[in-house]
Order: sequence, then C-alpha cells, then structure tokens
Amino acid sequence: MTDPHQLLELAIQIQQIAAPTFAEGPRGEFVRELFIKEKLADVSMDSLGNVYARLAGKKKKDKALIVSAHLDTVFPASVNLQIKREAEGVYGPGIGDNSIGVSALFGILWAVRERKIETKGDIWFVANVGEEGLGDLRGMRGVVERFGAEVSGYLVLEGLALGHVYHRAIGVKRYRITAKTRGGHSWSDYGQPSAVHELAALITQLTEIPLPRHPRTTMNVGTIHGGTGVNVLAAEAKCELDLRSEDPQVLAKIVHQVEDILIHWKHEGVKIQAEVIGERPAGQIPAEHEFVQLAMQSLREGGLDPVLTSGSTDANIPLSRGIPAVVLGITTGGGAHTVDEYIDVEPIERGVESVVRFVELVG
Repeated sequence: MTDPHQLLELAIQIQQIAAPTFAEGPRGEFVRELFIKEKLADVSMDSLGNVYARLAGKKKKDKALIVSAHLDTVFPASVNLQIKREAEGVYGPGIGDNSIGVSALFGILWAVRERKIETKGDIWFVANVGEEGLGDLRGMRGVVERFGAEVSGYLVLEGLALGHVYHRAIGVKRYRITAKTRGGHSWSDYGQPSAVHELAALITQLTEIPLPRHPRTTMNVGTIHGGTGVNVLAAEAKCELDLRSEDPQVLAKIVHQVEDILIHWKHEGVKIQAEVIGERPAGQIPAEHEFVQLAMQSLREGGLDPVLTSGSTDANIPLSRGIPAVVLGITTGGGAHTVDEYIDVEPIERGVESVVRFVELVG
C-alpha cells in the first residue's frame, strides 16, 4: 500500500519550488530528476517544459494510458510558500492545486510496482505546464499533439477534486479589452473622454447581456487597470473578460453578442481594442463511457460516493478532440488559489487508492 506520509512529504517538496505559469522550469527539472531516479524509460522534457516518463506495459502494440498532473500554480514567485502543519491538514499556497496531484504521479507508480500490476499498454506519466490562467492549457495542447489519438485515454490528476469525476469540459473564451483616449486634466479638460469612464460604461453594457442558468453560463471581469492619477483623465484602461458555458453553442452566442458590442462602440475620441487571450474548447464523453464508469467504480470501491461534474481543466484538450479523458482528485481541502490553501491529510490514502485502481481497471 502506498505510504500516504511519503506522498505528502513529496507534495511538500514540490510545493516549496515556485512554479508560476510560464516559469515552471525548476519544478519541472525536479520532477524530471525524480523520474530518472525511478528508472523510468524515455524520460524527457519538451520545448514547452512538459516532463514525460514511460512505464512499459505487457504489450507494446496496445494503446498507452496518459496520466498527467499540471506543474504550475497561480502564485507569483514572490509569494511566501511557507507550510503550516496541523493534525488534520497542511496549509500552503499551491499544496492542493496541484502539488499533491503531481506527487500522486509517483504514488501511482509506486503502487503499480509494489503490487506488480500489469497493464497491457504503456503508462506515460506527464507533468505538464500551462494549466492555470493565461497558460491557456498550452502544456496539454503540446501533450495531445505529441501522442495524437493513438492512446487509450487520459487520467488527469487534480489535488482537490476527490469524489468527483470530471467528464465534461466547459468552454472558455477570454479577452483583454483596452480603451484609449487622448487623456488630459480632470479640470481643464473636463468633458473630454476618459479611458476609465469609457471602459466602465462598456463593462456595464457587457454585463447586461442575459445569461442562461441552464446550461450554466458565466461572465466575469477579473481585472481592471488604468489611469495615472486621481486628477488625470485616463488615456488608457484595460480589463480582462472571462466567458464560460457548458454548451459550446451558447458560448458562441454570448461571444457574438460581446464582440458585437465591442465592434459597435463608437464614441468620439475613444478607441476600443480587444484581443483574445485564452480559448479553452469544450467537449465531453457520456456518463455511460467506460472511462467514466471505471472512474466511478474506483471511487465506490474506496467507500466514496462519486459525483459526475464538469470543469475547465487539462482534460478540455483531449475531450475536445474526441479522446477519452476523466479528471480524478487526490484529497479534499479548500482555499484553492489563495494563500490560505489547504489539504486534508486523512483522505489522501483513499484518493491515491482510487486513482491506482482506475489505472488497474483501464489497464
């Protein structure tokens, strides 16, 4: 049985290496060295920073299973990564999303070897970059390009998703919107357009677009920047807009409405620019699919009541291309994407057992 204490200690080692999106290199090198120490085959790192290693199966001709976990975190390198241990949990930025997920790659490896589990096809362990934020799933795009469709499917590990089976990928489209004006003095040039005022008015109009509850569809302005002083008419202001929907057709409709507003924003002395900064394709496999059924079985065998759900994860890429993929979690916790993030220690053992069992059932 995989030692949950060993897995947790490895997760903490991983968490202590800063890995902001686009700067995952040191953490990737750490994982690559561990793959080498484990004597896995074909250990490599691609030009994006994804790290690969292969565990041979019984039959070379059988399709491989890809088991992945993302390396990156939402936190800049300046964030204090200090860990706080308590009896029932461990606190630290990125410990759940996704250090414990990366650690579980090794938990699966150790269990497969210890129990002499034989899989027909190879297992590829992948620690990938670019899952968070503006990474736009670039790492997983590279992984899927490498392996193509000739795989049995993907098991994506997320640290804080224990008990859930993600099999539906939410479509996402993101924009950076910029308003530009001549600017000026708030008193002497009063009446001239301000980029901040224009952007605020534009955001107000965008958020008046009606969104359906079913299928679930959301809109969020996550950041606003602009202006240089309290008594200055801003010459430039920017915001970042996030659109999501469970239904690709609904997302396309909302995207059309947003772009229509942007294109027809005609105010004298104002220039509106918009650039796409992220696009995550939707996709799904049905609840009846073998991968979903085996994922649910593996959770039930561990005494868990599985919940089928949707999300925006690395699984979006294979699912959007018709390749089977599910996301499974390792433990429970909270505070994801905050400095107060934590994981619960007790469920780790059941979480690892469930993903090992899934690998065994698929293999």
